[in-house]
Amino acid sequence: MNNSLYIAATGMQAQQLGLDTIANNLTNLNTPGYKASNVNFQELMYADPVGARQATGHDAVQAAATPFGSGVSVANVSKDFSLGTLTQTGSPMDIAIQGGGFFEVTLPDGSHAYTRGGTFRVSKDNFLTGPQGYEIKPSIRLPNNMTGLTITASGQVMVTTTTSTQPNAVGQIELASFSNPGALSPLGDGTYLPTEASGAASYGKPGDANTGTLAQGSLEGSNVNMVTQMVDMMVVQRAYELSAKVIQTSDEIMSMTNNLRRS
Repeated sequence: MNNSLYIAATGMQAQQLGLDTIANNLTNLNTPGYKASNVNFQELMYADPVGARQATGHDAVQAAATPFGSGVSVANVSKDFSLGTLTQTGSPMDIAIQGGGFFEVTLPDGSHAYTRGGTFRVSKDNFLTGPQGYEIKPSIRLPNNMTGLTITASGQVMVTTTTSTQPNAVGQIELASFSNPGALSPLGDGTYLPTEASGAASYGKPGDANTGTLAQGSLEGSNVNMVTQMVDMMVVQRAYELSAKVIQTSDEIMSMTNNLRRS
């Protein structure tokens, strides 16, 4: 009887994480570039019924055919990198990726992370940085006397200056792609770290295989679908309630068993 308590408890724990994930998705409904998270579940190992190993003959066949599961656990929490809605802002520092791919940035400790972009900035040393203030790789340094900035769909960075009204190329933006981007580890603030499951990054110009093109003057919105999340939340709540009901029922049966008296 105790097995039912533990099995139901695994269900409640798993569904609690599911509910927390949905809450985080809904909270970031209006966060530019946010990617929805999905919880993936897996069943736990099956066990032989009590006495199955000691049974013989017909009883052994019947016992071996009726193993019971040990509940459920969370396999992983993956990211959905489908494209969010693009909104035109008109700002030359707002850069969105139309399709797959990531900008590579350098973290303060020298390691590399990846982001989908947003409102770019210029560092105090005039390097182009991502929305988090991390320098983009490959490095692109802008002139002090820059008067205009143009970033083409293929990632070429063009500037005009006080001494030249003709656009001059100062760098080329590259995009990184992964064989399994859903397995990237979120670092927060729209940045991600590669994992063994995501695979190593491969690089190319925007528009190359597996990467999208750039859209200057646009921001990518969150890809969270509110209707889908609300439906998922109701399903998770019902599953949680069912697991709680199993615990309640098991407790009632054990109470009845403890109260049995011989007539």
